[in-house]
Amino acid sequence: MRSPTSSSRSDLVSTIVVGAFGAFTLALGLWAMIDASSFFDEIGHFPPYNNHFVHDVGAFQIGIGAALLFALAWRDDAILVALGGATAAAGAHEIAHIIDADDGGRDSDPFTLGLIAVILLA
Repeated sequence: MRSPTSSSRSDLVSTIVVGAFGAFTLALGLWAMIDASSFFDEIGHFPPYNNHFVHDVGAFQIGIGAALLFALAWRDDAILVALGGATAAAGAHEIAHIIDADDGGRDSDPFTLGLIAVILLA
């Protein structure tokens, strides 16, 4: 059995690691969404370059980062954490399809992905 001191130290370390990794992952996702070509050149150089694919990578990085940060706020509610991360990813994914409407996909993608995000949020 762990002592209260080691337990609180372990909780502090876990909180720092989850918070730092969540913020880092969220920042990477935002970078990929905001400046896809720079992200591709500096981090994700896996040719051929596809602007929308990098946006999709960013959207799901945002979801992962958000889920990690939500885990700090809602430690006792795994379902809420999972839904929060999925909602963040779905919303960012919808934004990627709106931004990249001329890059292909279906005309219905923004509506469908937006509906998914709203359902997850509800």
